[in-house]
Amino acid sequence: MDKIAEFEELRPLLFSIAYRILGSVGEAEDAVQETWLRFDGSSTRPASTKAFLSATVTRISIDVLRSARVRREEYVGPWFPEPLLSDPYQDPDRSAELADSVSMAALLLLERLSPLERAVFVLREVFAFGFDEIAEAVGRSEAACRQLVVRARRHMQDGRPRFAADRRQRQELATRFFGALRNGDVGELRELLAADVQLIGDGGGKAPQLATTIVGAAKVARLLGANFPRLFRIDVTFEQREINGQPGAVFRDRAGKVLNAVVLDVLDGRIQTIRGVLNPDKLDHIGPVADAWALNRELRQGRRG
Repeated sequence: MDKIAEFEELRPLLFSIAYRILGSVGEAEDAVQETWLRFDGSSTRPASTKAFLSATVTRISIDVLRSARVRREEYVGPWFPEPLLSDPYQDPDRSAELADSVSMAALLLLERLSPLERAVFVLREVFAFGFDEIAEAVGRSEAACRQLVVRARRHMQDGRPRFAADRRQRQELATRFFGALRNGDVGELRELLAADVQLIGDGGGKAPQLATTIVGAAKVARLLGANFPRLFRIDVTFEQREINGQPGAVFRDRAGKVLNAVVLDVLDGRIQTIRGVLNPDKLDHIGPVADAWALNRELRQGRRG
């Protein structure tokens, strides 16, 4: 197998490692591309191409994450990972674990870890790399990597997301939710929401949004029921999609441009968290992005009319 074919076979794994470390589709793609350049420029063939490429993309991702941490500390409002519509790496024997590990809830928990802890945790707990391979990837001893995993597990344990195992039930609940959203059915919305549900928006200061955080079924149902039907009246549409392994939807303006992405956390037959990603910088990998400010002005004019 030539270099290009070897690399392309492993590209899905490399992207999935990088995305879980970085929480950014664009940065993960850049890390994978830089990995290719280093592989292509190497004059020697590694004993294990998978080990070499995985180690390379991990080291690149750690470096990128260290610089990204400074930007995230200055971020306006809540920060969410970029929505991922499809994880290219699939393992039928571990599909549930892989889906949970890429959820927004899990990626936000990973933000608690240092870049090194995050990388080691991802390689070990998500992709089941051996400690010898992890040590080579991060430049630490196997003993040190074991300690990093223990520390990372401790940080992650309390908030570890727990999702309903039945994907069909989750999707059915999501279909009811988005139908109620279209109809402005506050009663139906309230029935689907957990009592302490949270509605959280990530606009990054670059898009209008209803609020950064609203808590409580009654408040969230009223807010959604009052505002979303107005969007549909100006020809906003949505398509239900699985986003970061969880039920969600992508909303588009009348020209088909991406307005936002909504992701639902479902547990015990109720929606626990509704996350909306509105920052246009986090949506352009899905497609051309709508002018949310212009849409907001249209809504305001319609209200005055």
